[in-house]
Amino acid sequence: MITVHHLNNSRSQRVLWLLEELGLPYEIKHYQRDAATSLAPPALAKVHPLGKSPVITDGTLTVAESGAIIEYLVDRYGEGRLRPVNLAADSPELLNYRYFLHFAEGSAMPPLVMKLIFGKVAKAPMPFFIKPIARAISDKVIGGYLQPQIDAQLKFLEGELRQRPWFAGQTFTAADVQMSFPLEAAAARGGDMANYPRLQDFLARIHARPAYQRALALGGPFTLLS
Repeated sequence: MITVHHLNNSRSQRVLWLLEELGLPYEIKHYQRDAATSLAPPALAKVHPLGKSPVITDGTLTVAESGAIIEYLVDRYGEGRLRPVNLAADSPELLNYRYFLHFAEGSAMPPLVMKLIFGKVAKAPMPFFIKPIARAISDKVIGGYLQPQIDAQLKFLEGELRQRPWFAGQTFTAADVQMSFPLEAAAARGGDMANYPRLQDFLARIHARPAYQRALALGGPFTLLS
């Protein structure tokens, strides 16, 4: 039996969604973030040494990292679903599929995470005479580096979805599941999405999928959507 070690408001939400799309039996073990630090509880370190989510167990196997989990589940249980099949290694659809499986965490998420961290730094408790300095540094990093990176990536992704309805090609794949988290994070804290109608449409379409809605009900409140 597949067990998803699910941390609230985390990347493991899309693992639940993928399992619902595949129609696989699984169980959920819930973990809650520390209310003060937002960190995962120590219990997760008993599953994987890094103590982070997502992580799944499948019999004696433990698989961590979103992309690795998605590839494992699709390759082992997908039976050809949610991935391009019977295509040459250099086919555009297969290359897009692989690219966006890696792009989501390798390129899209780092500036979004850094923006979140620097935003918290500016609001953190500190001596009053340091606050203006911390805020100035935070604003400089976000405005001068992080936000331009985020904007460039959103413009790139908007252009990709001008060419085709889904990130790999004409059909929905696991690459779209993987791309959901950075786009939801961008919509929540990446800036104004008004200039990216295709990305907004992508989010609306995935949120309307029955499997997505089932996963959301099972995973609990997902504040990235608020």
